[in-house]
Amino acid sequence: MVHVTERAKEVLLETKRSANIKDPEVGLRLAHSPGGGLGLFADRMKAGDQVVKHEDSTVLLVDAELSELFLAGRTVDCTQSGGKTDLVLTAPGGRAR
Repeated sequence: MVHVTERAKEVLLETKRSANIKDPEVGLRLAHSPGGGLGLFADRMKAGDQVVKHEDSTVLLVDAELSELFLAGRTVDCTQSGGKTDLVLTAPGGRAR
């Protein structure tokens, strides 16, 4: 299971609002992207998903397999640089990835 900081939940909610996603049941799914990394895309909850809510809105969805095999023990957080906020995954012990 992946942990999500309050700051990251706020950023995810703002990202969802910026994408004009108004349905509180639609969240941003963290999944493998075609380039081999991880990306976010709008989706609805599926059986087995880890669901993260913020302000009564689904903000993050993570497939159980991805959560267990790749994200276990990691934290979704955010960093700020040059006025831009980015989501980051930190490994146990605090290393950003």
